[in-house]
Amino acid sequence: MPKPNSRHPNFPIPGGPDLRAKGWRQEALLRLLENVLCVGEDPENLIVYAALGKAARNWASHKAIVKTLIEMDEDQTLVIQSGKPVALLKTHAKAPLVIMANCNIVGQWAKAEVFYELERQGLICWGGLTAGAWQYIGSQGVIQGTYEIFMRIAENRFGGDLSGRFILTAGLGGMGGAQPLAGRMAGAAILCIDIDAERAEKRKAIGYLEHVAPDLDAALAMIDQAVKEKRATSIGLVGNAAVIYPEIAKRGIVPDIVTDQTSAHDLVYGYVPKGMSLQEVRRLRVDGQGQLMAASRASIVDHVKAMLEFQAKGAEVFDNGNLIRTHARDGGVANAFDIPIFTEAYLRPLFARAIGPFRWMALSGEESDIARIDDLLLEMFPDNRIVTNWIRLARAHVPFEGLPARIAWLGHGERTALAVAVNALVASGELKGPIAFSRDHLDAGAMAHPNIMTERMKDGSDAIADWPLLDAMLLCSSMADLVVVHSGGGGYAGYMTSCGVTVVADGTADGAERLSHALTNDTALGVIRYADAGYEESLDEIAKKGIGYVAVG
Repeated sequence: MPKPNSRHPNFPIPGGPDLRAKGWRQEALLRLLENVLCVGEDPENLIVYAALGKAARNWASHKAIVKTLIEMDEDQTLVIQSGKPVALLKTHAKAPLVIMANCNIVGQWAKAEVFYELERQGLICWGGLTAGAWQYIGSQGVIQGTYEIFMRIAENRFGGDLSGRFILTAGLGGMGGAQPLAGRMAGAAILCIDIDAERAEKRKAIGYLEHVAPDLDAALAMIDQAVKEKRATSIGLVGNAAVIYPEIAKRGIVPDIVTDQTSAHDLVYGYVPKGMSLQEVRRLRVDGQGQLMAASRASIVDHVKAMLEFQAKGAEVFDNGNLIRTHARDGGVANAFDIPIFTEAYLRPLFARAIGPFRWMALSGEESDIARIDDLLLEMFPDNRIVTNWIRLARAHVPFEGLPARIAWLGHGERTALAVAVNALVASGELKGPIAFSRDHLDAGAMAHPNIMTERMKDGSDAIADWPLLDAMLLCSSMADLVVVHSGGGGYAGYMTSCGVTVVADGTADGAERLSHALTNDTALGVIRYADAGYEESLDEIAKKGIGYVAVG
């Protein structure tokens, strides 16, 4: 039976043993669709996160998707175009149940203005990354990645320890909301700014944010005291980062780490310019989009100039993947890209080995299933320091949102081994229901984004989008349950292409086969993508694990 959802009462949390669909594979995807709405930012409007990341194009499309998932047979495939179901076709029992393509616009037309017009006409929707693919698990979905970034910075600059260190950031939305908890888990004192008081209170209510300060003076005093005591804490402050960052810099305060995760990718529906109220911005979104884009870009200029000032004074400053540098450069900040992107700066050695954000969701709705898989992880990977450290921290600090879920950075072979072992637990009845396995789209072979994932690749292949397209075709060939290709990214058009996948551990022999082929081939292609670009870590991984790389020349 579904469970009540205190945050969004009209969107209960799915779960229980009873099926509405004809099999667990179909039921799994239905529950994941329900889950992204029950943990979403604005489910009444189908928005999951990031201002316009939607689970379906409109409510009529959502209704048709639900009806089709319930009625379809296992040898059929549902085809979804930008959040709208367009076909249910006879394929075969080992084919994907759902294939999607979201927000893919032809080259010269791939511009924000074109997207906004197509979206206004109801012809397209932005799937975000995990929103439109029904893979979002709440803020937990990005929390380990944020934590790992902070810990890599700790290792590189602060002797492995962030106690007594001050992190300044902004954005408490669906993605940015992970930052305060990740910073506190890393041992730092973190100040998180957001223009929306409701967002700050939501993060505090679910335990991601400890305190909300009444004003900047109080916030800085709280941070200063925590730094002196080397006490981990998270402080929220309601205000505009484009005003507060320059004010902190003006006072001569230099945080140890500075970043930002506001919705700067979207100059209309995401970022809020300084000097404007939320109400004024909402009005301009309807009849003043050009004015709003210009104001947002001008505000971002001040925002990024302050970040560069912190960097010049010795702070560790990085772009967290929201396109803020690009808009600042377009606004006249010539050196905006002096701020490095987090992937290249801290995580590329992991991605080169296809170690990335793997995730799983307990379709039963029972937290005990995740607890058992936690135990399994510790048993299977006792020497994997990243995994064992994270699982212990997550158990102690990370609350569940919606379907109980977990994320852990696992690589080639590790993902497959875990999933097949979990499938056996489902088969034996040790778990109370099947488990859905997925990952972030920000994964080794799954994303081409020249300003995030693939910035400054060793061979200059930053903008080549063949890899996520190959990944999608390979995953269909490997019997995954859901395969999706998204484009858009920051700015909604032209910035990235990505591939997403979901595979269900339903306890069957067929399930084990699907998991084994899809997860193994997905990470294999990721390693090969980096090997092809000349990364020594990838070549080492290929040699150690016998990955079928065809070397040319």
